[in-house]
Amino acid sequence: MISIIVAIAENYAIGKKGDLLCHMPADLKHFKEITSGKTVMMGERTFYSLPKHPLPNRRNIVLTDVHGKTFEGAEAVYSIEELVKSIKPKTNSQEEEAFVIGGGMVYRQMMPLADKLYITHIHHSWEDADTFFPEIKESEWKLLHAEKHYADEKNPYDFTFAEYGRR
Repeated sequence: MISIIVAIAENYAIGKKGDLLCHMPADLKHFKEITSGKTVMMGERTFYSLPKHPLPNRRNIVLTDVHGKTFEGAEAVYSIEELVKSIKPKTNSQEEEAFVIGGGMVYRQMMPLADKLYITHIHHSWEDADTFFPEIKESEWKLLHAEKHYADEKNPYDFTFAEYGRR
């Protein structure tokens, strides 16, 4: 199963100058809880933007268009087809959930292949953002669960953890 996990602003912004829009510790904790022990897939810029790369306690796969390029502690793949093939279960056991964690180009390419979305909706807009998430179309996605949280001393904006399943 391919899932996407991302924090998005009200205007679908997800990043600015290669970084997150804001520091939301509750979202980072949520991300870690959901992805720990699983496979995470990302583009090269996302890999290098991580505070710790590779992400610990996860299988890290990096999509790059530079053939032969390697990433310490991570597997490299060179096409979306190779990425999808690399996450297929090796046995007939229960299908494992693998997560697309960024960036914008990888999200756009993987959105049609995703089965589930884990979205942190940040209730704020950033007009100076330069990276955006594709529109979540109601005709394609069904809201499965939503949990609203309010800004506090650590998290500067109201936010909602939401899960969507493919229709």
